Amino acid sequence: MTAIAIFGAAGRMGRSMAENLTDFPSLRLAAAVEAPGHPALGRDAGEVAGVAPLGVPVTDDADAAVAACDVAIDFTFHTAVPAHAALAKAHRKAFLVGTTALADAERAAVLAVGEVAPVLVASNMSVGVNVLEALVRRAAAALGPGFDIEVVEMHHRHKKDAPSGTALSLARAAAEGRGLDFGAVARFGREGVTGERPPDEIAVHALRGGDVVGDHDVVFAADGEMVRLSHRATSRSCLSRGALRAARWLAAQPAGVHTLAESLGL
Repeated sequence: MTAIAIFGAAGRMGRSMAENLTDFPSLRLAAAVEAPGHPALGRDAGEVAGVAPLGVPVTDDADAAVAACDVAIDFTFHTAVPAHAALAKAHRKAFLVGTTALADAERAAVLAVGEVAPVLVASNMSVGVNVLEALVRRAAAALGPGFDIEVVEMHHRHKKDAPSGTALSLARAAAEGRGLDFGAVARFGREGVTGERPPDEIAVHALRGGDVVGDHDVVFAADGEMVRLSHRATSRSCLSRGALRAARWLAAQPAGVHTLAESLGL
């Protein structure tokens, strides 16, 4: 049985993972972690998630949590991730990161875990989104430069970063498929007199409102026709279940940097 530690246990994703854990009998919750001073500290992680007690109190002892697990799963705020990565590296434990908006230095700290243990970082843990990313890459290559590419995402009003990490991953996949440097062709939103659209431009647009879990559309538009590839998340369950599935897979992998595409055979 694989022991997991959930960082951000009282957050949306942490609670959803605890809620779905019973569907993964090969996984066992070894630790549930929150920041010092969090009101959930001391409460049972199952109770916090609104399910039956799991016998694991929420703690702020991150070091002990990593020591007790086989895979540490991190869905905390991006600035907290490097410290957790350092613990995973010190204890040589597998590290799965779903936190978005990682700065370059923060991402580098995560990837450094791969020197001694398996590590996987993904902007979206949904199986469907990762299949979509593979389809976008193939579509961009097959459709060619005659099709303009636009990425549109929408999330709930509480999301802190924009555009979403998933939208950026999809846009980068499109650029890879087209053989373009995303940094050179990326555009984020439009305003004012923008002039004609450059042929290689890949634009990303972010919408916010309501309780939308996550909608992503990649539009390929040409003269006389349009192809739209879409994913709709109607519940965070698809994200948390994907994370648990990835954790189960990651535990059996060698040290190094791994991807969800790899885990799905894409």
